[in-house]
Amino acid sequence: MVRFATVADVDAVAALHADRIAEGFLVTLGPAFLRRLYGRIVRSPRAFVLIADSPARRVEGYVAVADDTRELYREFVLHDGVRAGLAAAPAVLRAPRTVFETLRYGFRSDDGVAGAEILATAVASDRAGHGVGSRLVRAAVDELRRRGARTAHVVTATDNRAAARAYEHGGFRPSGHREVHRGVAQQLLVWP
Repeated sequence: MVRFATVADVDAVAALHADRIAEGFLVTLGPAFLRRLYGRIVRSPRAFVLIADSPARRVEGYVAVADDTRELYREFVLHDGVRAGLAAAPAVLRAPRTVFETLRYGFRSDDGVAGAEILATAVASDRAGHGVGSRLVRAAVDELRRRGARTAHVVTATDNRAAARAYEHGGFRPSGHREVHRGVAQQLLVWP
């Protein structure tokens, strides 16, 4: 079953992010930062998180989406910036350039890619390969349509074929590369 996440799901979503997107930068900011970030996404009128539940209501996967990434970043900084910054302070001090690149990515609007953005998708390791990611992406696209979105994009690791397939099954198509962090090329996929 796919449903909207609530604040009660934030811990499970953050833990799944830490487990399945362990190579990403955000996980280095720590679990408190991830919980605050996903808490904001769940509460924001500019974003949503969909989760796939098992029959026992275990979170098997999630997709986090922003109608407007720039506005979501502003909302996060305004409402959560101080606490999130304090929670992530050790990592920020170790990698200030990477933090700056992440913020710059979220706030820029002149990069030529319009529309909503899929921020993250993760599926529990024991459910990988069962279509959970594709189902979540299709549900996210349906919700974006319902909200009136006509375009969306996602950036994923160039070597993450499972993620690219899930996005392609949801209607996204490859559209070149993007560099969020200097020296790290990532694949850009767009919808429609």
